[in-house]
Amino acid sequence: MEDITKNPSGTSLLVPSVQELSKQNLRTVPQRYIQPHHDQHMLLISQEAHSLEIPVIDMHNLLSAESKSLELEKLHLACKDWGFFQLVNHGVSISLLEKVKLEIEEFFNLPMSEKKKFWQNSEHMEGFGQAFVVSEDQKLDWADLYYMITLPKHLRMPHLFPKLPHPFRHTLEVYSQEIKDLALVIIAHMGKALKIEEKEIKGLFEDGIQMMRMNYYPPCPQPDKVIGLTPHSDSIGLTILLQLNHVEGLQIRKDGLWVPVNPFPNAFIVNVGDILEITTNGIYKSIEHRATVNAEKERVSIATFYSPNEDGVVGPASSLISEETPPRFRSIGVKDYFKGLFSQKLDGKSYVDVMRI
Repeated sequence: MEDITKNPSGTSLLVPSVQELSKQNLRTVPQRYIQPHHDQHMLLISQEAHSLEIPVIDMHNLLSAESKSLELEKLHLACKDWGFFQLVNHGVSISLLEKVKLEIEEFFNLPMSEKKKFWQNSEHMEGFGQAFVVSEDQKLDWADLYYMITLPKHLRMPHLFPKLPHPFRHTLEVYSQEIKDLALVIIAHMGKALKIEEKEIKGLFEDGIQMMRMNYYPPCPQPDKVIGLTPHSDSIGLTILLQLNHVEGLQIRKDGLWVPVNPFPNAFIVNVGDILEITTNGIYKSIEHRATVNAEKERVSIATFYSPNEDGVVGPASSLISEETPPRFRSIGVKDYFKGLFSQKLDGKSYVDVMRI
């Protein structure tokens, strides 16, 4: 089996920078970015959107003796019915979030000569570029991303995280630990809601793999012909997204419609990934989502992905399996799970479907 420490994040074909492309004042989009079926996607109209908003979970209520049982039930329903929620009163300091926002925008605005030091190469998907590009004729997203493994530290690429400019490197180090702690608290509460044995969920996620993806969606002259991020579900455990500016773009698939997400200032948007759908034996759902782009404004976000530890096993939690509720997914080692994931392109919920029994 391929060692995850040698190539933990797969490879992706190298593509041009969309941010640089957008600086050319284009009137039309290059053919490779035009999505042929894009106008056939159902889009929720704004009148209906007000009745469909993702649930809001208050971390303060979840940790408070008086309100925790009510908030835990809200969390359970959010994960079961939506797979997405906004998290408020999460305890991560606003001053840290402001630093993260400012320094990520500065990072994307570095001159190309500096960015080249952090670019993807043919052997690794980490760095600036796009992910899951597997063929030269594949349609591309209207976005640049910067992607890297952040924890555990021994999995970091020596030319990426350790070489980030100061103070950005220090800010991300603090943010990385804060988000890890937050992810573990959220996952522990999901386990409580489902009555999964605490040691089982803790043992799986405690020293987990954390990845970060910073997304930059430049303005686009034909926003209705492109996609910022291809529809997909996240193949990891849990995603915690921070939107850096107030430009709408994230949409989730709900009852056959695309529902726009309107993020609250300084809230996190949290979603269940495929691994948690598998761990909960299908009770919690990983949901397809996508990003659209804007004609006038850029949109910037940072997604932090948290998954089980390298030596863990992805499979239904044993405390959820009985004669009445047999396993709906097979079990596989974490290393093999990621090896399979990074060998294919992003496509809906195709990877979780591979795991179904």
